[in-house]
Amino acid sequence: MNRFDNQALGGTVNTRIGKVYMHLSKAHRKTADYVLSNVFRSATMSIDELANAVGISVATANRFARALGFEGYPQFRAELVCGFEAMLAPIDKLRSEVQRPATSTEIIAGSLNEDLNNLEATRRSLVPDVCNQAVKMILNAERIYIVGYGASAFLGGLMAHGLDPFCQTIQSTIGSGGPSHVARQLFKYTERDLVIGITFPRYAEDVITLLQQVREKGVPILALTDAPSSPLASIANLTLYAQTRRQLSPNSEGAALCLIEAICSAVAHQAKSPVHAASEMTKFMLPWMYQEPNSGSRKSTPVEDTTKKSPSDHPV
Repeated sequence: MNRFDNQALGGTVNTRIGKVYMHLSKAHRKTADYVLSNVFRSATMSIDELANAVGISVATANRFARALGFEGYPQFRAELVCGFEAMLAPIDKLRSEVQRPATSTEIIAGSLNEDLNNLEATRRSLVPDVCNQAVKMILNAERIYIVGYGASAFLGGLMAHGLDPFCQTIQSTIGSGGPSHVARQLFKYTERDLVIGITFPRYAEDVITLLQQVREKGVPILALTDAPSSPLASIANLTLYAQTRRQLSPNSEGAALCLIEAICSAVAHQAKSPVHAASEMTKFMLPWMYQEPNSGSRKSTPVEDTTKKSPSDHPV
């Protein structure tokens, strides 16, 4: 059992199992053993799923809950869920959505509507002074490190790609070798640098820990997250919010990516000599860019020489 399972089970369920375990039937002990070894998984299961996993009947699973002093399985599961609410919310939403009859077209259209609503909510939440300050933090930083894990690692990689032409040194956690390696890099950062933290529900513990460490060193922090209740909001010097609600998945990465692309556009607009920087980078990258066949090596059509030729220049 990991530390999160221990923490969640440290209350009523653990106590109740301990008090009655020696008096439980063989089937109920088998169920108790499964729950104690698979707390989080048990908290996500319906009564039918738990019964199948343990190899007992639904009636036996319900009697097990009553043997622990609960009115029934719903009350038993509600007690297990305590401490896991944020992590289990997307699973519960998914369970209810997949049980609702709908065509693939309806699901796709509904998903696009969710993203449209998220984008509109994100746009409405923008604060001019915060946006301006965020762009200045990026442009004034000597070095930038973008910290994100899970899906946010890919978002951070895309942000680094978008900001790269306008920043001297920029890195992200993509392919970084893990949090401890990132910590070694961030240890060298100072108040002249910037760390951008990205995380959305379910918030990555590694992002929070790394940002807390660099904050103690006085390194400026810009956070991209979903709401003021996010743990990043209390750590960062400045926070931009993207609404990321989604029925069939924990988050809408689309809305977060749109905010990132918008930030990159604002940085490009405010950067010194952005056209020159983009032009020079494009010139350097030409060997790796696709060109239409012969477009880069096509021989130029000879231009007729209109200068007067001497008689010896003409063929005999």
